[in-house]
Amino acid sequence: MRILDKYILKKYLGSFIFTLFILIPIAIAIDVSEKIDKFLRHTNLSVGEIIEDYYVNFIIYYANTFMPLALFIAVIFFTSKLSNNTEIIAINSASISFTRFLKPYIVGATIVTVFALIMNHFVVPRGNKTLTQFEKKYIKKSTSQQSSYVKDFNMRLGDGRFIFIQNFGLRTNRGYDFSYEEFDGLKLKYRLTAEEIRWNKKDSTFSLTKYTKRKIFNNIDSIERGAKFDTIFDFSPKDFLYVDYLSKEMPSDELYEFIQVSKKRGVKNLNAYHVELYKRTSLPLSSYILTIIAVCLAFRKKRGGIGINMAVGIGLMFMYVFFMKISEVLGAVAGSNTIIMVWMPNVMFGILALFLFFKSKK
Repeated sequence: MRILDKYILKKYLGSFIFTLFILIPIAIAIDVSEKIDKFLRHTNLSVGEIIEDYYVNFIIYYANTFMPLALFIAVIFFTSKLSNNTEIIAINSASISFTRFLKPYIVGATIVTVFALIMNHFVVPRGNKTLTQFEKKYIKKSTSQQSSYVKDFNMRLGDGRFIFIQNFGLRTNRGYDFSYEEFDGLKLKYRLTAEEIRWNKKDSTFSLTKYTKRKIFNNIDSIERGAKFDTIFDFSPKDFLYVDYLSKEMPSDELYEFIQVSKKRGVKNLNAYHVELYKRTSLPLSSYILTIIAVCLAFRKKRGGIGINMAVGIGLMFMYVFFMKISEVLGAVAGSNTIIMVWMPNVMFGILALFLFFKSKK
């Protein structure tokens, strides 16, 4: 790697990290001002717990969120400085093509992308889980009914096996009007009902109260009734709850497995989970697109200097974030093609990057 490449790469990574270090304290300061009164309500909550359990994971989450913005601003800023200091003129005078000039930028984007992919798929979800638990315990006063109670829930466990529960409390691990059915094609072969079902977390079993077992044969039915019956099913209460925030707490391997199992169980709309899985890859890969756009905007010296480049760049950045959020919302709607929606901002800005690249080459 040439001295020039090392110089640009050092500027690239240094400016990116410096920009993140500017944005993160601002986010922390705003968050502290909003939540300081909630922290003070809990006399048993120490400063160490707030920092370790909340703000460490807060920094991880928002550093990942601000990554495209920080990268875009950093590249525009230091490339504009190179241009204003006539360093790029010297580079062009040395017969270095624009494509060759981009090489250290692409190397830097690759480093950022690989780091962001690891963070997105494995580190951030675990941090989100700790963050959510802390917020539930100390910040959010009440939990919504949706997250503690399910009603009229049905699920497919496998080929021809279904369950139905009229209502189930996720805090008490107790439900009512439970039914388990097995079918051979369209013909019912076995049915188990109970007035009450309780999950025993200690040994992962279910206790059924006032149960009825019915086995259906060709000419006769076998019926058994009892007061209590302990059994094992291949599900647990956590499978009853399908809300968006759960996808943010699962590493990608667990999230993928969860989606596959849920599909087999007949869950109708898993688009919110697909959106979360796909954007963990699409967002880091946007580093290449945003880097190329930023370089193309800033490598020529303009009359307005750095200011005009920053204004145009920040405007484009907010357009990207806007389209990204819109695509996530549309992708989560039932019936939409999630992968197309999630990747749409990258496709649109990728076309813009190619246009600016070929224009800059001339």
